[in-house]
Amino acid sequence: MKIDILSLFPEMFEGVLNSSILRKAQEKNAVQYRVTDFREFTENKHKKVDDYPYGGGAGMVLTPQPIFDAVESLKGDTNAPRIVLMCPQGEPLTQGKAEQLSKEEHLILVCGHYEGYDERIREHLATDEISIGDYVLTGGELAAMVVVDSVTRLLPGVLGNAESPERDSFSSGLLEHPHYTRPADFRGLKVPDVLLSGDHAKIQKWREEKSLNRTIERRPDLLSEEVRLMQENKENQ
Repeated sequence: MKIDILSLFPEMFEGVLNSSILRKAQEKNAVQYRVTDFREFTENKHKKVDDYPYGGGAGMVLTPQPIFDAVESLKGDTNAPRIVLMCPQGEPLTQGKAEQLSKEEHLILVCGHYEGYDERIREHLATDEISIGDYVLTGGELAAMVVVDSVTRLLPGVLGNAESPERDSFSSGLLEHPHYTRPADFRGLKVPDVLLSGDHAKIQKWREEKSLNRTIERRPDLLSEEVRLMQENKENQ
């Protein structure tokens, strides 16, 4: 996969893309990152990429020309890359969305700044708009880092255990079950007996029940109405 990032502050990505799993993904040739300063594409002699909004109002708006030209230069021979605007008005990032994007050959992430984008960028260039939460950041760089991380770890061969992403919270629609490791007894706090039993069927059943219960307690909004009714009936029996 190729992931291009358009940003006015490319230096922000140096540490993130060259650390941990994101660095290992590059070393395994699972992904290629490229960060481009779209200010270099502006035709404005003062290197401006923003201007006052028509109709008045506070703040500055990113002009379409630099971003259109930068995206067109990055497309290359790739067939229809996904062009993603990082934007608080966008679709909330979910595990399902990350899985969808991980199947693409080429992503271009655009990091906004100032008051927002000229609407023509949304309507005639972007294929997706993504938000990482109901709050506003100074720019789209931190959001882009989150998207890159959530997508890259799903690429084949990136994680050591192929089952790891499948068992993550949200991948199954539920939160992940509790985990324990050595020692089995830490200051009198003991690991559940079932996990030490060696009975894989019982362990799997325990994990499924804990996953469902944790989701009910912490994120009931993730459960379908059918699952909620099944759980209520089970508790009432």
